[in-house]
Amino acid sequence: MHNLKFLRKAPSLSLFLLLALGGGPVTAQHSKLVNEPVDISGDFRDFSNTVFFADSLATFDPATGLGKIKWKRHEAFSAHNFDNSMLSYKRSYSNEFPSIEYAQDPVLPFSIDFTSPRTIRIRANTSGQVHAQEPSLMLTGEPVKDASWKYSKISGGHQYSGPHGSVTVYENPWKILIRDANGRVLTQTRGQADGKSSYTPTLPFSFVRRASDYSRSVAAVFSLSPDEKIFGCGESFTRLDKNGQKVVLWTHDPNGVETQTMYKPIPFYMSSRGYGMFMHTTSPITCDFGATYGESNAMQIGDENLDLFVFLGEPKAILGEYTNLTGKASMPPLWSFGLWMSRITYFSEDDGRNVAAKLRQNRIPADVIHFDTGWFETDWRCDYRFAPSRFKNPEGMIADLKKQGFRTSLWQLPYFVPKNDLYPEIVAKGLAVKNANGTIPYEDAVLDFSNTNTIQWYQDKIAGLLKLGVSAIKVDFGEAAPLSGVYASGRTGFYEHNLYPLRYNKVVSELTQKLTGESIIWARSTWAGSQRYPIHWGGDAETTNKGMEAQLRGGLSLGLSGFTFWSHDIGGFTLKTPEDLYRRWLPMGLLSSHTRTHGQAPKEPWEYGEDFQNYFRKVVEMKYKLMPYIYTQAKLASEKGLPMVRALLVEFPNDPGAWLVDNQYMLGSEILVAPLFENGRSRQVYLPKGKWVDYQTRKLYDGGWHEITAGELEVVMLVREGAILPHVKVAQSTGDIDWNNIELQRFGTAFGNVKVPLYLPGHDQVQEVVVTGKGNKLAVTGDPFRGKIKWTLH
Repeated sequence: MHNLKFLRKAPSLSLFLLLALGGGPVTAQHSKLVNEPVDISGDFRDFSNTVFFADSLATFDPATGLGKIKWKRHEAFSAHNFDNSMLSYKRSYSNEFPSIEYAQDPVLPFSIDFTSPRTIRIRANTSGQVHAQEPSLMLTGEPVKDASWKYSKISGGHQYSGPHGSVTVYENPWKILIRDANGRVLTQTRGQADGKSSYTPTLPFSFVRRASDYSRSVAAVFSLSPDEKIFGCGESFTRLDKNGQKVVLWTHDPNGVETQTMYKPIPFYMSSRGYGMFMHTTSPITCDFGATYGESNAMQIGDENLDLFVFLGEPKAILGEYTNLTGKASMPPLWSFGLWMSRITYFSEDDGRNVAAKLRQNRIPADVIHFDTGWFETDWRCDYRFAPSRFKNPEGMIADLKKQGFRTSLWQLPYFVPKNDLYPEIVAKGLAVKNANGTIPYEDAVLDFSNTNTIQWYQDKIAGLLKLGVSAIKVDFGEAAPLSGVYASGRTGFYEHNLYPLRYNKVVSELTQKLTGESIIWARSTWAGSQRYPIHWGGDAETTNKGMEAQLRGGLSLGLSGFTFWSHDIGGFTLKTPEDLYRRWLPMGLLSSHTRTHGQAPKEPWEYGEDFQNYFRKVVEMKYKLMPYIYTQAKLASEKGLPMVRALLVEFPNDPGAWLVDNQYMLGSEILVAPLFENGRSRQVYLPKGKWVDYQTRKLYDGGWHEITAGELEVVMLVREGAILPHVKVAQSTGDIDWNNIELQRFGTAFGNVKVPLYLPGHDQVQEVVVTGKGNKLAVTGDPFRGKIKWTLH
């Protein structure tokens, strides 16, 4: 009976027999693969299912925003003309008996309310049942209601106006129309009448009821406008602008960065028209951003109920609102911003000590030594024990490395193969995800993080490592929680699969914070809310030029989805990195919030020869010199929910060109980075309006397109004219930086008073240093540190 309870909460098995990206039923030539993404859109095209179109507002109380929508019953059919068939929808009628007991066109709950001056919340149920919901792990708390929106009755509907826009709810036909503060329509729901201008049948705002089990899913369909651009949905490696794409939000291990699937899907996006949307659910989602029909943004959400947040404003405001709901990134420790030295893998205590010694011997700054899959007795077989045959004194090694300025990071994963000594215990204690019959769905036992006993068992293992002195745990994998699994939460993988990474991130991050006082993990998979638990890295990038380019697009997209901190495997993961690719990829990795060399051996610079090692050192030294700028920008970004690796559109929303570029980025607010994705010393670079100064050559450029040649370091790197960047002298680790001597470097010649933000270790908040330019000379005229810092000005 216990398992039957779980099964009632499972969606239709026919749902799982859909093409992952094709949106149609599986043919005899296609077999469903384990963890293949679930594409909800096929259910709205299934002739056996019933689709209910949102029709009219049956009741509504303007004071509370509560009402009911009447939904009209329809069914899919094959429309035929001149030897051409296409799917359309037609009115249908009750198929239940006795018909008097069931609604032909159900009237179901709907609500609209406001949680901030910029945030609208739209909810709609597909049944009359009210579920007692646990607090959402995606949210930092239940959103409060905002009273700044004012109601007015209008002909045929209801209108709410706020300082940043208005929302109109029409009664018949039901429609929600959203405008900005100037009255421009940003978007609106699409009803059946909105498709009449086309011969192509289109899906309106609706929900589907599956014939196989009467489970339901919602299609929240809104309009798209001419030249509208869509950004977000997580770490997506495809074109940054999602308009014209079909994006399936399902955590998946794509084994690379050149596919449509994602380690880090996020049910949030923003539009160039000045709004964003957060689909508050853990179910699979298919976002059809004009891919099927150009005017239609069809969010096909697996959840039986809709909970949609809409945000108004420019990108920075939208990201602020979204992260107000789901959480801002906590500030990672200073040492995490240094170089993480890694490969797959260091196998022994001698390996770790030797790499650390050579880094110091060769004067290459670094802060972390990472041990990947080879620190166990059997490679990859995670048992949380250093291999006794190869690590004679792991605690002593960790302590010695720390004295040299190195933290230790360790790999692990939440899957346990049958040969693992821990496997019998996990199964016997019921700590893994189960099948409906109580067995293990996969060959591996997958830890069930919805089970409090599992969390306790797992944290005991991780705590043992942290107490040894380990500083960071690599939270790898997490994308394969079984779809058909039965979880301790009482739900199947349909609702738990996407939530799994958030549970996983949270468990390790909170334990690390508790035992070390530092908020740090190194994670691959995510869901909405995971940004609260930094850091996340970009997965197993191909060791190619295209892999490098796709890796950056993924990072920019993740940053547009509420994540402040992001890293990637410098040089790619899959093969030994060719030296020319390593030279070009290296600056992109150092000019990120966090920096790690990782992948197939070798990764150590001395393995490539002295010339490369000297080059490697100079690039790493650049980041360590810039550490005051990077650390300060990180603090500012974490407080505002902004990305450190920042698409140009975030910083320059009023520059049309900034919305078109997806192969450059801002590091914080002042530095523009254009990596070299191919062999050669120069590339085309778009500079937003204003003047820009080359960081390496100090050459001045106007805004617009330029062919720019890289300096000594193989990257194009420019600074806004008028900016003053704080620098420090190179140290071999962040712990050795002399923060009492700071050099302020100016870029450009036109100066008045410049406020330079500065966040220093040991301080609670960002301070502003005022620098005044008089001719060619600079002077600190406002010093919040009251003489404790020696300033050098250039």
